[in-house]
Amino acid sequence: MVLAELGGRISRALQQMSNATVIDEDVLKECLNEISRALFSADVQFKMVQNMQANIKKIVNLEELAAGHNKRRIIQEAVFNELCNMLDPGKPAFVPKKGKPNVIMFVGLQGSGKTTTCTKYAYYYQKKGWKPALVCADTFRAGAFDQLKQNATKAKIPFYGSYTETDPVKIAQEGVDTFKKESCDLIIVDTSGRHKQEAALFEEMRQVAEVTKPDLVIFVMDSSIGQAAFDQAQAFKQSAAVGAVIVTKMDGHAKGGGALSAVAATKSPIIFLGTGEHMDEFEVFEVKPFVSRLLGRGDWSGFVDKIHEVVPMDQQPELLQKLTEGNFTLRIMYEQFQNILNMGPLSQVMSMIPGFSSEVMPQGREKESQAKIKKFMTMMDSMTDEELDSTNPKLMTEESRIRRVARGSGRSMREVMEMLEEFKRLAKIWSKMKGLKIPKKGDMSAMSRNMNAQHMSKVLPPQMLKQIGGVGGLQALMKQMNSKEFAGMFGGDK
Repeated sequence: MVLAELGGRISRALQQMSNATVIDEDVLKECLNEISRALFSADVQFKMVQNMQANIKKIVNLEELAAGHNKRRIIQEAVFNELCNMLDPGKPAFVPKKGKPNVIMFVGLQGSGKTTTCTKYAYYYQKKGWKPALVCADTFRAGAFDQLKQNATKAKIPFYGSYTETDPVKIAQEGVDTFKKESCDLIIVDTSGRHKQEAALFEEMRQVAEVTKPDLVIFVMDSSIGQAAFDQAQAFKQSAAVGAVIVTKMDGHAKGGGALSAVAATKSPIIFLGTGEHMDEFEVFEVKPFVSRLLGRGDWSGFVDKIHEVVPMDQQPELLQKLTEGNFTLRIMYEQFQNILNMGPLSQVMSMIPGFSSEVMPQGREKESQAKIKKFMTMMDSMTDEELDSTNPKLMTEESRIRRVARGSGRSMREVMEMLEEFKRLAKIWSKMKGLKIPKKGDMSAMSRNMNAQHMSKVLPPQMLKQIGGVGGLQALMKQMNSKEFAGMFGGDK
């Protein structure tokens, strides 16, 4: 994923500093230099990196810090806060309001993924009960209307466009008027892009904005454009009242820092990240959770919200009951595999767990893991109810049963045995989670009250525990989870 390398390098710089016997000016300087090198190599603008380094030095005055202060923690928090400041313009984006037509205009260069992003944005709100509609005012690019039509049809979203009309301003006006009459509450206007910034593009944008009177102008930016991001964002801001930014192609291996730092050029918040080509690969951007995940500190709030999102409300008490009892069956494993696949990209979900940086599950491994889960589910589809619901581990050791499941699912006996080994491993973890409760949405303190470090150290995979810093690191993390500052950081203390 974009920025995985950046997050890994910053995390390692902080870890090396923490390993130093004494934290002095030299150690701090080396840590900040390494962080700056990481940001430069990710295409973050030079001036922004300079400002960040100066601000951290002001905050962390080692000479003035009294004995007994945790210098490591102060430096880590200063780095965290400055990375947040870099991505936070200090003002919220416009939020659409139900009960009235909200007109949203998308702008950006050709090839930035603007048309796909329009549909993703509409689909995101459609799932939340909105009535979105799409207007194709891009008459410059051949095939733009066909692409939007195809995307909209797949997502079952109404659309408007024309194969014969060449005036984008007329199409935009007619489309918006049509959907206002149909009581659509989110009308998304896709405008033309160009291969480069030019006067014709900006004049067209201005005219479309004049007739549609958008409530919000969203600038769509390709994460791979590097250092050009700042100037490009600034040019669009000067020509249109850009109120928010969406960064696309965050699933690639480009550096991406330039696109994220372009928030400074537009002085507008990033609201979403495009993390893949599929409709649901679209992630809400929140500064603190994003930076926390970037540094391998996780995002428990996002993780819990994901669980609440994919596990239906009526099933949640049942899931908690099963967790409390600690009885794990193949049917429970099947249901949890379904939930994992519904959560979205695995790397995105894993990065929400503290100790997992984005580097832990590279793009190739993610597809491999999803394929394996689907393969295991196919085998379980060939099992009887007795086999799926049994808590007797010996039941599935019978060779005749294994052979029947292999034949029914078109898999080898070795593959069925591999699936059963995975079941045993998960059953062992599940048995250790007796009494562990999933908190209410956003309730960090509830999670921490129901966990203790020794308990969780037995549940977490050794690799993750090592990344956190062993039981000691886990204790420190859980102490943070109890603090108001940490709860607020992840949206749990509002």
